[in-house]
Parts: sequence; C-alpha cells; structure tokens
Amino acid sequence: MEILQLIQANLLTPIILFFLFGIIAARIKSDLKIPEAISEFLPIYLLAAIGLHGGIEMRNAGFENMLIPMVVAIGISLLFTLNHYQILRRLGKFNLFDSYALASTYGAVGAVTFSVGLSFLKNQGVTSEGYLAAILAVLEPVSFIMAIFLTNIAVAKQIRAKKQSFTNDDVSDIEMGLQETKTKLSQVLHESITGKAIVILLGCIVIGYIIGEEGFTSIKIVFDGMFTGAIVIFMIEMGIIAGQRLDDLKKVGIFLISFAIIMPTFNGVIGVLVATAIGLSLGGAVMFGLLLASASFIAAPAILRHAIPEAKPSLYITSALGITFPYNIIILLPIMFVVSSIAHDVEGSIDLFNYITQDWT
Repeated sequence: MEILQLIQANLLTPIILFFLFGIIAARIKSDLKIPEAISEFLPIYLLAAIGLHGGIEMRNAGFENMLIPMVVAIGISLLFTLNHYQILRRLGKFNLFDSYALASTYGAVGAVTFSVGLSFLKNQGVTSEGYLAAILAVLEPVSFIMAIFLTNIAVAKQIRAKKQSFTNDDVSDIEMGLQETKTKLSQVLHESITGKAIVILLGCIVIGYIIGEEGFTSIKIVFDGMFTGAIVIFMIEMGIIAGQRLDDLKKVGIFLISFAIIMPTFNGVIGVLVATAIGLSLGGAVMFGLLLASASFIAAPAILRHAIPEAKPSLYITSALGITFPYNIIILLPIMFVVSSIAHDVEGSIDLFNYITQDWT
C-alpha cells in the first residue's frame, strides 16, 4: 500500500507531470519542441551539476570510502550484462548482434535517469552519497566495452566456422563481410571516454574536488538552485521523444517489452540490497540501485551504431527510452525507495539486537 501511495505522489511531482505533458504533446502531433540550442545545453548543465556535487562529496568522504562501492558496482554491472545477453539470446531468440547491443544498453547507465533520481530523493527529504556520480562516470563505458569485446570474439568464431564450411573461393568474401563487424576496443574505449557526457562529468568531478564546498558557494545558485528547473524543462523533451517512440512498441514485441520492465526491477532491487549491505545510506542505496536499473539511451545509440552496426537501433532505443525510462522514473523509483527503507529498518533492528545481546554477554 505504501508503494502505491508513493507512486501516486510521484505522479504528481513537476518532473513526472512535465514528462507526461511532453508525451501528450507528441501524441496529439503538436509542433511543440525544445529549441536545439537548449536541448543540447541542458544535458551538459545537468551533468556539470551532478559532477560538481560528486567531486565535493568525494573530497569530504575520501576516495577510500568510495572504492568498495565502485568495485562492487562494476562487478555487478558486468554480471548483469552477461545475464542480459543469455536471456535475450536463449529465451528471446534475438540474433547475436541485437542481443549484445541490448545487453550493453541495459548494462550501461542513464545520466538523465540519475538526475531524476536525485530530484526524487530531494522531494522525499533524503540525501545520498554524492560520490555515486563518479561511479556513474566509470560504469558508462564498462558494459559497452565488454559487449563489443565478446561480439568480436563471436565474429571471429563465425569466420573460422565459415572457413571450414565453404570452399576457398567463398572464404574471402565471407571473411571480408564478417570482419566489417569487428570493432577495435581501443576505438570504442576512446569514443566512450572522450564523449561529451563523460568529459563534462569527469571534468566537473575533478573541479568539484578541487574547489570544495567553499569554492562552490559562489556558483551554488546556478548549479544547485536551478537544478530541478532544468530537469523539468529537459523532461518535456524526453516526453516528446518517448511519445514519438510509442508507435515503435509493436516492433519490439511482447518479450522485449517484458524484459524492459522485469530486468530493471530485478537489477534495481538487487542493487538496493547490495548497497545496503555494504553500508550505503537509504538514499545512496536507492541511487546505487538506479544506476544498475537504468538503461542508456543517449550514449548507447552513439556508440552502438558504429560498434555493432548490425544491431537494430529501433530495438535498443525504443526499449530503453520508450519503456524503461518512464517505468523507472514513475514506478521503479518509489519501489526501490520502499525496499531501501525496509532494508535499512531491518539492518537497524539487527544492529540493535546485536548491541543488546553484546551487553548481556
């Protein structure tokens, strides 16, 4: 019952209402659109604000305190990516390229979703560990690199298999065609790390770390007071794009629609429980879970169109933006908040019990 009440309250927040407004505008075929200059500026602003707060928090908390959460997040993200691939390939019967593209999309993270999560926690009067922004930056390329590495291995196996099956005259043509699918990992790594999203995020984390809370005071009105307003405007654009993608839902099929809802829920809840176990706060556990539950719909198209060109963008873009993103910000965030609250209550009860029993003994 608490979850339903929280979802209902979440639906009435400005961010969600503006997102739904954007969807409605797209569905009635309005010519409403955010000017291109603003739509390019807003993601940069949001990432800069997240990065600055993350850098300040890293300075306050110390790098050693974020090392375990970062290593755990990377390990779980890689495991989830492999799990996604097996489910999509074996149960969903997707081809090799679509399976790896979708697996990496859901193994990566969504910076926009992260921004909405921070605003959600603010509405609940809860804070989170700011250094999670650094984990956001690290997780972005990890899943893509692994998926593309495994794709290259699979393609190499196909080349060897084809060589054994065909005559020498056919081998060169087959090999040439399959080699085109192979992508240098160094190239993917460079594109991932030097992409504007990662550059602005990492750069602002460093700046935030250097200036600290004292230096941040002079720019706080811009990067703190205006943060929620910027998300609200950006949500209009996200709603318009998601509304335009609704017509593509029939192309992705029932299995992928189910996958785009069930997997983020599973990943997010596991993330919340693991984060609680390693000592993150209530809000930090929610954001940790959100990192593992979100899907990339900004970085993914830019990287995958070049790295795995055989994969269908209509699948990974539509599922991530048209299904998972709305589900995460409207329904899954409240679910993870309640799970985190329960987990921390249980952990607190266990600690209290241990404390009392120690006194008795």
